Amino acid sequence: MEKQPHWLEQRRYTRWLWPVFIFLLICAVIAELFIHGHPHFWLDSLFAFNAWFGFLACAAMLVVAKGLALFLKRPDTYYEDGHD
Repeated sequence: MEKQPHWLEQRRYTRWLWPVFIFLLICAVIAELFIHGHPHFWLDSLFAFNAWFGFLACAAMLVVAKGLALFLKRPDTYYEDGHD
């Protein structure tokens, strides 16, 4: 019995998912022009704050993960060498 890959792993679906997600993100930023927000801090009142803050937070997590990988990485044969 051959296992079917998950639908998100199939190229035919991921090809159209990226444009859909980008379109939704652009719509969310444009909607901010028409919705009155109630910011708690001056930084919250900047245009598209949530979009660029989320992007920067994601980029920071990637950088931290890459830095951690330098310290935590083990060779591919780590468990084959008798290490427990």
